[in-house]
Amino acid sequence: MNNPIEDALKVIQSKPEGVLQSELWKVLGVDSRKCSRIVKKLLDTGLIERAEFKKDGIKTYVLTVTKRPLDPSLILAGEELIPCIGCEDECNVIECHRLMDWMYQLAIVEAEEII
Repeated sequence: MNNPIEDALKVIQSKPEGVLQSELWKVLGVDSRKCSRIVKKLLDTGLIERAEFKKDGIKTYVLTVTKRPLDPSLILAGEELIPCIGCEDECNVIECHRLMDWMYQLAIVEAEEII
């Protein structure tokens, strides 16, 4: 594990239901004090949320990833929405002409922004 903050975020992201802080430090292989500092940094940056939780009568916290709105640019090529949204065709994405055309349009839009 290279960067404990990135590693902690990956662990938390991998569990949509959340991770107990009392378990996170064990997974990361750090002591509870260092884990608290890591969690504080993630909280301060707004990447995670923390809720109080009692396990076996002992207070701990459940850590979850902060839900953020989707960046629309991830599903748009210029003004065109990714064709897969709402598509009812059962296709192979590698051979989907509509998706390939959309990706081509996305490449053109990105190239124009660079120029």
